[in-house]
Amino acid sequence: MIKLQIVGNLGKDCIVKEVNGKNVINFSVVHSERYKDAQGVQKERATWVECAYWTDRTAVAPYLTKGQLVYAEGSPEADGYLNKEGQAAATLRMRVQSVQLLGGSRSENAGQNSTQAAANNAPGSSYSAPAPSAAPVASAPVADDLPF
Repeated sequence: MIKLQIVGNLGKDCIVKEVNGKNVINFSVVHSERYKDAQGVQKERATWVECAYWTDRTAVAPYLTKGQLVYAEGSPEADGYLNKEGQAAATLRMRVQSVQLLGGSRSENAGQNSTQAAANNAPGSSYSAPAPSAAPVASAPVADDLPF
């Protein structure tokens, strides 16, 4: 088995569809990477992954919104095609086995934390949707406050 893992932001809100009596959540994730080329010029490269999450647990869908930081893993697929200019191009797709929300979206303040939630397609697993809250989340205790 080949496994693909990606951490990135959602490019748009997810779409939930029913196909042959089963639910699928479709979303796209972009991973941006900054680097310097051989001449020392700062460059940025973006990798897009089109994701299909086949699950009965669609409670995660309202939280899969544009800009949301997520971790997703699953089986990769690549498709080649010719673009409008006639050049060879490829699309990277993933059949998602699990997805996890990793904090706030780009539009949230950096000082606020968001609840983390996991949605796993494995039998016996569960998904807990984060409760909406207007109050900021308390910060982690200082090392001197730990009871051990």
